[in-house]
Amino acid sequence: MLSSVTPKNKPFVSLRPVIGITCGEPAGIGPEIALRAGWQMRAEVNAILIGDTAFLSMIAAEIDPAIRLLALSAQAVRNDGLPQLAADRLIVIDIPAATLIIPGQLNPQNGGHVLQMLDLALEGTQAGWLDAIVTAPLQKSTINDAGVPFTGHTEYLAQKTATEQVVMMLAGGGLRVALATTHLPLKEVSAAITFNGLLRTIEILHADLQQKFALSAPRILVTGLNPHAGEGGYLGREEIDIIAPVLDAAQKKGIDVRGPYPADTLFQPKYLQDADCVLAMYHDQGLPVLKHASFGRGVNITLGLPIIRTSVDHGTALDLAAQGLGLADIGSMLEAIKLAAQMVAAKSVLVKP
Repeated sequence: MLSSVTPKNKPFVSLRPVIGITCGEPAGIGPEIALRAGWQMRAEVNAILIGDTAFLSMIAAEIDPAIRLLALSAQAVRNDGLPQLAADRLIVIDIPAATLIIPGQLNPQNGGHVLQMLDLALEGTQAGWLDAIVTAPLQKSTINDAGVPFTGHTEYLAQKTATEQVVMMLAGGGLRVALATTHLPLKEVSAAITFNGLLRTIEILHADLQQKFALSAPRILVTGLNPHAGEGGYLGREEIDIIAPVLDAAQKKGIDVRGPYPADTLFQPKYLQDADCVLAMYHDQGLPVLKHASFGRGVNITLGLPIIRTSVDHGTALDLAAQGLGLADIGSMLEAIKLAAQMVAAKSVLVKP
């Protein structure tokens, strides 16, 4: 059921965190999982969907006629804020798609639509009517095919917030794994690991574990880059020349960081039981372990931003979207919403006088 109102300058006051959920690539599973997870979580958070209202209304009617949506225009929210809302419906801030949405079929004409959702979510967090952003998966190729250079959510949000460096961290299965480098060809990883860059990564990781996870003294374990952490220099010198000196510098700053450890033996209980996070040197060194442990319940977190942003740990699943509704697993989206809410709560505790 869809209704439409214009807020009347009423301040939005809620004991539940206000989470903006961007629906991602419209031809993928993003709109469905955003809607289903937002509806399921409505008693715990104020889920504010950002997407094409007409398309979301069609999905809602097919999934469950009991789902109630309240449509608002972006301009109405800019002018008047969000209305008071009980947990009996979801707000949708309407960002209309540029052209017809066909599940499973990408269309570059909707590339701009995807970025408009992100821009509005960012605007909402900066203006204070959203506490956090949760992002559904998008298709980078569609945005690039639309003529907009785009490498991903993380880089886009960093650029828009003028954040010089961010850190990608995934959480799930009882683990937190952050990355020193992200989406790079393997042959470029070594050159990308520099003293200043790695030290800044550790500083960001330490600060956000404190500020966004309420960990007063986080303990961080760091992998080496090479097999056996370089085997004393016989299998590479990055551990000796860069990683170990960085850890020494970070420890002198009061950061509890340890390593470098061989990555093939670090991920076991005797090391992890007292650790709050592992920092891996590259994407496929740390994430296969986490994704195996989380079984589709992993959450992607961007650290270093002035806002809270979480995301699912999977892609658009165009083939699944083309098969119809009800097939997509919403587990990762649920966990992303829950973690965003926990981070909002942790931040609120810290800012209390």
